[in-house]
Amino acid sequence: MAWYDSAVFYHIYPLGLCGCPHDNHGEQGSHFNKITEWSDHAQRIGCTAIYIGPLFKSGSHGYDTIDYRTVDNRLGTNEDFKAYVKHCHKIGMKVIVDGVFNHTGRGFFAFEDLKRNREHSRYRDWYCNVNFWGNNEYNDGFSYDNWGGHNLLVKLNMWNQEVKNYLFDTVRFWITEFDIDGIRLDAADVLDFGFMRDLRGVCDSMKPDFWLMGEVIHGDYSRWANAGMLHSVTNYELHKGLFSGHNDHNYFEIAHSVKRLLGIVGDKIRLYTFVDNHDVARIYSKLNNKAHLANVTMLLYTLPGIPSVYYGSEFGVEGNKEWGSDWNLRPCLELSDFDENADLPKLHKALGRLKAQFPALTWGEYKELSLTTQQYAFARTLDGKSVITALNNGDNAAHLEIPLPVNANHAVNLLTLPDETEADKDAAAALREEHLKEAKGELTVMADELYESAGAVRDASREVKKAVKKIKVNGDDLKEQMDDSLAEMRAAMSELQKVYDAFAEKCGAPAEMQSAGSMEGCQTLEIRNGRLIVDLLPNSGVVALVDWK
Repeated sequence: MAWYDSAVFYHIYPLGLCGCPHDNHGEQGSHFNKITEWSDHAQRIGCTAIYIGPLFKSGSHGYDTIDYRTVDNRLGTNEDFKAYVKHCHKIGMKVIVDGVFNHTGRGFFAFEDLKRNREHSRYRDWYCNVNFWGNNEYNDGFSYDNWGGHNLLVKLNMWNQEVKNYLFDTVRFWITEFDIDGIRLDAADVLDFGFMRDLRGVCDSMKPDFWLMGEVIHGDYSRWANAGMLHSVTNYELHKGLFSGHNDHNYFEIAHSVKRLLGIVGDKIRLYTFVDNHDVARIYSKLNNKAHLANVTMLLYTLPGIPSVYYGSEFGVEGNKEWGSDWNLRPCLELSDFDENADLPKLHKALGRLKAQFPALTWGEYKELSLTTQQYAFARTLDGKSVITALNNGDNAAHLEIPLPVNANHAVNLLTLPDETEADKDAAAALREEHLKEAKGELTVMADELYESAGAVRDASREVKKAVKKIKVNGDDLKEQMDDSLAEMRAAMSELQKVYDAFAEKCGAPAEMQSAGSMEGCQTLEIRNGRLIVDLLPNSGVVALVDWK
């Protein structure tokens, strides 16, 4: 079981977060203290890994790479990044970087040589379809393939072994020099499959638990995410459903995507799940009804996949693309401007805790339990325990009677569990021990009473036997004699039951059915007649554990 299977990612776009100049004019920045501050915050809300990128030296937004082996000067130095990774590892966080291998920037050394030496450049075959009869808006006197129609991003030739060797050596450098734990492959949907298979081999030989995740928008995700290539890809299909399924009051869209994707990748591949990132509008801006944000967040953490939180979205930061620019999606933020104890970050923290505490949220089998346009319930089941998520996106309260996926008599609202520190746990253990000592004497007395009551039942049963013998001797009326003796026996047994009930309650024995207290959105949570009964307020949800106690 690899670390990334149960990870919760925190996605940082560092050039935006740190307010760096949009164009690189060579100025030296020093921002890793700020990045560290935000990473510590991510750890506090339950994230276990950082995806930071783009990170290496570029001419503008980070994806026009100039130098793959030097941290962008606007952010800091290689030594700064090395110290940052070491700090993250110390607090239990893995670190993933962007690998922009499909294209380079125009300032990359190989393209600079191509501009200078044209047909005689030894790097002319490092790029795709270089045509010296063509031209472009930069008046280079030649044309070439690019990414997305942008000549700023010059497409590398992945079939050139020199190119592959250079990129593989770059990855080896990142692992050896910085001790990173994985790479997010930019534009993986246009990368050569052979290159990605070879890259997997290189990474496995360097660090067996190294994680490769690819940016893929559409298509059959299993073509990229499989045992021989990438460990995961971006789940853009579910990303779309998470906001439009709420805007349209249509949980069928989300449920259909989940089942379809499980049918494609199976339960061994976990897709990278997100509600927003540096390329798409912020989830707060996409939702028509902001009250749906809590339900979307619950789905992010409890549906199959590897959840990722984009910096600031745990605080409800807004952002839309403006005039074709993505910078509004990548703002400079100060942690001191936000409250970690506000409702939304507290929900993230609670869900992050549950992700770590309940393996069912990682490895549990997904099962749809109830589905309408406005209500949705599903389970993640493992080892006889189920974590059930139940949601209501309607503007009216909803009553749900959900079939149980396991034999259960106990339900607890996991979102209302206290967030205990180690000191809290120690104090609670000490208190439990004190209570047990106090209860020991009471339980001893109750046990004696139980023994005496049981003796009374035995005495009553002897009287019944005597009555039977008398019937045989004197032939008196059977009903009259038996009624008297049985009445005495029932009275004795009733007293015995009362003593046992008190004894069981003191010992903490489970009742036939237990239920948790309510939270703001969940008014009722109980098991009755083989079903989980849930009453939800408008636009609310609950995450509950059901099992047998």
